[in-house]
Amino acid sequence: MADSKSISPADITYRFFHNLRAQVRPGDRLAVALSGGVDSVVLLHLLTTFSKSMQLDVSAVHVEHGISAYSGEWSTFCQSLCNSLTIPLSIHRLKIRKQSQESLEAIAREARYQIFKHIQADYIVLAQHQDDQVETLILQLLRGAGVKGLSAMPTVRLLEPDKTIRLFRPLLNILRSEILNYAKLHGLSWVTDESNLDTSYDRNFLRHQILPLLEQRSPAYRKTLFRSTQHLGEAAHLLDELAEIDAKNIMIADKLSLQGLRKLGPARAKNLLRYLLVQRLIRLPNSTKLEEILRQLNVIQSDNRFRFVVDTLEIHCHRGLIEFLPADSSLEPIAPVVWQGEQHLVIESLQGVLEFTRQNNMGIDPAKLSGRIVTIRSRSGGERFQPNCKRPRRSLKKILQETALAPWVRNTLPLLFCEDQLVWVAGIGIDCNFQVSEGGIGLVVTWHPSQINQISIH
Repeated sequence: MADSKSISPADITYRFFHNLRAQVRPGDRLAVALSGGVDSVVLLHLLTTFSKSMQLDVSAVHVEHGISAYSGEWSTFCQSLCNSLTIPLSIHRLKIRKQSQESLEAIAREARYQIFKHIQADYIVLAQHQDDQVETLILQLLRGAGVKGLSAMPTVRLLEPDKTIRLFRPLLNILRSEILNYAKLHGLSWVTDESNLDTSYDRNFLRHQILPLLEQRSPAYRKTLFRSTQHLGEAAHLLDELAEIDAKNIMIADKLSLQGLRKLGPARAKNLLRYLLVQRLIRLPNSTKLEEILRQLNVIQSDNRFRFVVDTLEIHCHRGLIEFLPADSSLEPIAPVVWQGEQHLVIESLQGVLEFTRQNNMGIDPAKLSGRIVTIRSRSGGERFQPNCKRPRRSLKKILQETALAPWVRNTLPLLFCEDQLVWVAGIGIDCNFQVSEGGIGLVVTWHPSQINQISIH
């Protein structure tokens, strides 16, 4: 067990310990993304050095991408390493294939991150270091990235919205050469990915062809450019704070006021849109696409059915409010789901849960459902409904059009049927023929959408 007080501040162990202590707490679960390369092997070794004294629960996760002919050997190496350290390891085997207009590196990274989302941990710990950060900065410059992109990789960030698992990079202020020296000093073994020498990849070309020349001219370029990423990170943080102020002023619940957005200058409007998209952890559109989104939002009518797809999100506008929805929110009609008296009924295809409770003087008359088949369906067209006994029965389509619900929400509302009779519609009410009489105990149905809408509809 290492004693940090006896270690020189110049030592990699000292800096790693302080990076670790600044972020994690006793009892935290840390899963190391273990490739088998020298960086992740050193990361695992450092973590195990402090895990007992800091009361950390350390495990490892290895993703076998199936790209290299040696993938199986790397998995075997990782398993042997974890066995020797008594560290639990989960191995996930994939078959990654090159896709048009997508780099193999990006596809593999996305596949890893999808696996990380299902790991039971507080942190996924990654082995990126200072050299990686500098290379990312230069690659982002070549892509014409803005301040957010140029601030490169953050030390800590959420893996996905509304979750608690975080990505943590405790080696970001440590050089590749220091990591290699540490590995040799401690007699560590590791595997070497032959693709790291393939200069057809932009990062490898930069690493092997360009940066050695830059180092001849400016030996301290790594520390200098790393300092630039920190300055850019501070600037990005200030831009986020400005976006938070703008969002507070023009957001209504989780929707963005179209009128409020138009009152912002172009730069602030782009900054706000970029911020809102980053909060949803999607790949940001390039400047041209972002400007096109703003151009269209500036010319549409407030009641226009605007729709723009960005990565895994759809941007919609309805009644002057802009919403950001999952791209799969336009769902097909669901097959009927039979209700058999459950208190909670999960409707997976509509991404929500129906809750059934009993209350006095309100709800559905249970006697009228007794002995009959009760099903949950989505709209199919042609339904008629009479929620108000003083008004005639009308088409459900017309009733929904009169509500404030957006078109994409209307198509995802669950409908409760008794045999072929429409009994209840989320957000609208109960058909007159099925409402409980005064003094009776009724069945109250509540719809809890989990992803498509973030509100409860009664």
